[in-house]
Formats: sequence, C-alpha cells, structure tokens
Amino acid sequence: MHVRMNIFQEQWAIFLAAICEQTYAQFTNTDGSFVVPLNYSVRDTIQAKSAASNGSERFGFILESRQEIIIAFRGTSSTSNWISDAIATQENFKYIRGNTLTHRGFTDIYASARVQIISALNKLSPNKTLYITGHSLGAALATLCAIDIAANTFHHLPYLFTYGSPRVGDPAFSKVFAMYVRNSYRFANEFDAVTVTPPRVYKLPKRDKKYYYSHVHTAIPLVFQNGSVSANHIIGSYFAELSKLQPKYTQLLCSTNPGFCPVSKRKLQE
Repeated sequence: MHVRMNIFQEQWAIFLAAICEQTYAQFTNTDGSFVVPLNYSVRDTIQAKSAASNGSERFGFILESRQEIIIAFRGTSSTSNWISDAIATQENFKYIRGNTLTHRGFTDIYASARVQIISALNKLSPNKTLYITGHSLGAALATLCAIDIAANTFHHLPYLFTYGSPRVGDPAFSKVFAMYVRNSYRFANEFDAVTVTPPRVYKLPKRDKKYYYSHVHTAIPLVFQNGSVSANHIIGSYFAELSKLQPKYTQLLCSTNPGFCPVSKRKLQE
C-alpha cells in the first residue's frame, strides 16, 4: 500500500532523515558526539550488541523537545553488524502475542537494547508525540521497536519513519504490525538493493526449511539512481531526494542547525 504525504509529513521525513545521518556521526566520533537539532536535548544513548561483537556499541539515541520524543537507530557500520544482517533465519517475536516471526539477526540486536530503551522512554511523558526512525539495519531495528512500544508501553501511537529498510518479518508479523503501528512511512528507493532483502522466500543452502518475508506497511516509493549500490542506499541520498519536496524548508533546517544535514559530497556508508 502506498500513501501520499501532507506538507507536515514531508517535513518530518526530511528532518528525520537528517536525524538518521547523525546516528552515523555518533558511532563514528570517538566521543559519541553528534549535532543535536535546535530545541532538542539528548535523553539517552542506545547501546546494543550485534553478532560476534565483543561488547555493546552505540546504536543511536533518544532525543526530547517540549512536544516530541525521537528514538533513532543507525545502520550497518561494523563487521559484527554485517554478520547480524546475514543471520536471516527467523525467531518468534516474543514481545507481542501471536505466532509472528522476525529476522534473527535484527531481533537479537534489538533485544540487547530493549530494556534500556523502554526504561528511558518510561521516564518521558506519554503525552508527547513519539517518532521512531532509522536507516538500513537501523530501519529494521526501528520497526521492531515501534511495534514493541505500541504494544507494551503508554506510548500507544508512535510514528515510524524508515529509510532503505530491509524486510523484517514474516507475513504474520507484517499483518499484526499494521494493527499496532498505524502511522508508518517506509521510504524505499526502487534502485536500493537493501529494500529487497531478505528475499520473500529465504532458504539456507543444503537446508529444506524455508523462511517467508514480507514488508510492513506503508511504502512510499522513491526513484533515484546515483551510479552505485552504495550511493543508491546511503541516507544522504534519501535526504537529498526528499529535500526536493520542500527545498525552502530544507534550506532553513540546514542553516539553523550547522552540520546537521547530510552534505552533498558524502562518504559512502551503510
């Protein structure tokens, strides 16, 4: 199912794409620093563990303003992250009722941070609007987080904005997800290879068992071709494409928050 955005949803799509860019800065900078947009403050740093890693690593952050809360997850940035991406067998998503299956690698990362995230969120007002966002692997983590929070906290109506997301769970998960997360915006470039992984039917070599995958709602297709697999996927490319919807807003956002927006000459990153 596709959906059209209004002017405010377009602005949030642009703003949250820039937020996703900062999750990579947080990971890359030794001290975990990143540009916090005007009128927001950092409430927590998300620590999670991916497959084969020696310990936890920074996977995003929680921001708060007078009216909103933002939970943001980053994408693949280390070897252990790549290993988690490749573990595409499935496990029961135990945080909601029903027989729903999700990607084992993604789910294990989210599970390692779940207690911290919900504990931090429970200290913040449920009367504020909650936005959850992420790019690539971070989009998968944001998807798991959104349904968990909607089902198990007082923040019943989160807004989910994801960019370049892989498939996260089976058809049963996608169906239940739509019941819990009513406001979901999944931006997918038609030339982004990550958005068609794992395949709809996933099978390990020399194994009989098959795993079935389905995207969650609601798809917002984008079309841009930047000449390489990486350039078609990085968050900066999504930001640049979405910025065309509202160039004046984007210019104001970037000028008000120096260093916040992705720049035109970006490093290729997952």
